[in-house]
Amino acid sequence: MSWISDGLAALGGLPVPVLLAVAFVASFAESGLGVGMLLPGETAVLILGASARDTVLLAALFVIVAIGACAGDHIGYLLGRRYGRRMRETRIVHKLGVEHWDRAVDTLRRRGALAIVLTRLLPIVRTFTPAAAGVAGMPYRRFLPASLLAGLLWSAVYVFAGAAAGASIHAVERFIGNAGWIVFAALAVILLAVLLWRRRRKCAAEPDATERELDRVADREH
Repeated sequence: MSWISDGLAALGGLPVPVLLAVAFVASFAESGLGVGMLLPGETAVLILGASARDTVLLAALFVIVAIGACAGDHIGYLLGRRYGRRMRETRIVHKLGVEHWDRAVDTLRRRGALAIVLTRLLPIVRTFTPAAAGVAGMPYRRFLPASLLAGLLWSAVYVFAGAAAGASIHAVERFIGNAGWIVFAALAVILLAVLLWRRRRKCAAEPDATERELDRVADREH
């Protein structure tokens, strides 16, 4: 497992402005309407949290990720204000799922601005909720604090979860040492063997299915 800790150490050694810029872009993309489909923002934030080499950088990541998430919310909010109820019929909504849009709208109707916070940890729904707020004409003075609070919640979960994962990796590495490579290799061999066995069974079953189909065709002809 040393390659994991070595990779995190190399990432943590990058200039702080670069790390913070990546963190902002990742969180912005994850919250931006549809952009998160292209960039795995949650994964990037987890990795950055795991690579943080000190508490100062970890705190900076927490703040930057929260701001990025809030900024991403504004894409949906502004689009909602721009397109209104036509938003439901847009290509991006249909691509991500109309059912998620309806869920976001329903939550917003019942919870108001609090819905932006409550749906923050729900994939896709969280992306639609700011847009639904824009469609509903939610005043910006209510939207902004809710979005900031939601961004802080999302940032806390993923940045600190990443930090905890990074600490766990180092602890496990110290505990098992080189034995980790043996375990990893054994698991890889077992997985490969299972995949080959399943492939062989599938190949063996296909001729039998073909023969049964030919028999049915022959019976119909008679």
